[in-house]
Amino acid sequence: MSVDRARIVLVVFDVDGVFTDGRFTYDEDGRESKTFHTQDGYGIRRLLAAGREVGVITGRRSGAVSARMNELGVRHVIQGCRDKLSALIDMLDMLGVPPEHCAFVGDDIPDLASMQHVGLAIAVANAVADVRAAADIVTNASGGGGAVREVCDWLLAGAAKS
Repeated sequence: MSVDRARIVLVVFDVDGVFTDGRFTYDEDGRESKTFHTQDGYGIRRLLAAGREVGVITGRRSGAVSARMNELGVRHVIQGCRDKLSALIDMLDMLGVPPEHCAFVGDDIPDLASMQHVGLAIAVANAVADVRAAADIVTNASGGGGAVREVCDWLLAGAAKS
């Protein structure tokens, strides 16, 4: 598939299974923690520095997600979302971005409708089969293992060639 990567001005990511490996860790007091890949963070910073918008839409609520996205400078973060497509449409409207200029990166069935709504659907390597089948691109890296960085680098490489 030939995609004009330079046309993608907004990249929206799921979190669990994309920024993370999809596992949850709870301490003895029931507090959840998440592990993020440092190279993914650098990729996000590079996207933002290049003038791209970055968003996150996730079905769970987590202080770890709030802290990490704040640290990275990601301003568009929606947590506890049961209807990702509606949230995505609201984000697109708020930012004035047409769907064809947006990429969505997901790993599981709740991401499918959003992936089908945008101009570039990306699945991480460890995504479920239906999501990989619906994707325009499947990363080589798994969620939590550098997939976010791979997406960022791929998008930025395309912009450099334009």
